Amino acid sequence: MTSAAERLASNMNFGMFSRATDLKKRLWFVLCALVVFRIGTFIPVPGIDPHILAEIFAKHQGGVLGVFNMFSGGALSRMTIFALAVMPYISASIIIQILTVAVPSLAALKKEGEAGRRKINQYTRYGTVFLAAFQGYGIAVGLEGMSGAKGSAVIEPGLFFQFTATVTLVGGTMFLMWMGEQITARGIGNGISLIIFAGIVAGLPAAIGQTFELGRTGVLSTAMILLIIVVVLALIALIVFFERAQRKVVIQYPKRQVGNKMFGGENSHMPLKLNTSGVIPPIFASSLLLFPLTIASFHADGSGGIMQAVSTYLAHGQPLYIVAYVSLIIFFCFFYTSIVFNPAETADNLKKNGGFIAGIRPGTQTAEYLDYLLTRLTAVGALYLSLVCVMPEIFVAKYAVPFQLGGTGLLIVVNVTIDFVTQVQSHLFAHQYEGLIKKAKLKGKMK
Repeated sequence: MTSAAERLASNMNFGMFSRATDLKKRLWFVLCALVVFRIGTFIPVPGIDPHILAEIFAKHQGGVLGVFNMFSGGALSRMTIFALAVMPYISASIIIQILTVAVPSLAALKKEGEAGRRKINQYTRYGTVFLAAFQGYGIAVGLEGMSGAKGSAVIEPGLFFQFTATVTLVGGTMFLMWMGEQITARGIGNGISLIIFAGIVAGLPAAIGQTFELGRTGVLSTAMILLIIVVVLALIALIVFFERAQRKVVIQYPKRQVGNKMFGGENSHMPLKLNTSGVIPPIFASSLLLFPLTIASFHADGSGGIMQAVSTYLAHGQPLYIVAYVSLIIFFCFFYTSIVFNPAETADNLKKNGGFIAGIRPGTQTAEYLDYLLTRLTAVGALYLSLVCVMPEIFVAKYAVPFQLGGTGLLIVVNVTIDFVTQVQSHLFAHQYEGLIKKAKLKGKMK
């Protein structure tokens, strides 16, 4: 009976999907945009010898460059037009969001609605150009100072190469930023998250193959490979459980009489997610750590100095790196949650609509109670994110396991997949309701 019901529901969903033309157009747009992104990860920056670059990158890929390469979908290792990926945009978004809290003029813009949001997005784009230019120039200069067994990675070093490389990398980042916004508006889901998701998923087959190759060559034992598989599956199950976990706050509405009819009196639920910030904290934390470490990795030449110290003590898997990573994750969990959920505003809206929480007075006490609940939930969510992102660091740092199988990569893949499926289902339900409304109107006209 259960299997028959499941098949019936599946057939109904397939039928709904086949009739949802708008949804199919959105899915095709997302697919085409991601294909364009993957093609761009193979278009090289002019003036670079790919063979020498591959040799140089092989020496550095175990560190922070491997993480950056994972987010860019392999574009950094090939030094293509999308080598910077969307990391400058994410860094700019972090800076602007922090400034909206600290700067009164930006805070006022945020309260102006759609017009203020467009202005803040414009400032974010300006910041993206500046950060991409800074990182692109740093990478260009760093490449000129790097050489392999057969010479320099740059064919003709000089000002012209620095200019062309910087412009190319900035253009690639701005194109990805624009494409992410188009996916959000005309496709399904968050465009920036889907681009990062596509980059990580594209590297998964190679990562799995590399893991088994480590077992074949004897670097990893069979027991260790089985342990990695168990840990990965356990992490996926843990992520799904925590991402769907929520605290339902019961909201009651008093009865009121309008004429001869009685309205209200029903109860509803306000769902508070355990992880309100989603995948944002690990991405923000990685972006902030990658920004200085990328420059340091290119300039560290083994002769000491500040750059060498940064590369050594903040290397991937080192204690200082883990402490900084966890601290940033916890900070952005609380910071981003405070941005997306305002207890005082929510309590005020409940009071205006006549809703209240049982045993809690409307107004200030409701805001304090929601803030208390949200703080406890965010604390648990921050610990969960820290555990998921840091626990696989042991395998990545000590056993050369690919970064795609680490906690951050798995968290992004699972989280974006859940969000994507949820939004597809929402579009299907909306299409179903539109069909019912049309049928009701048609019956009304026939009568």
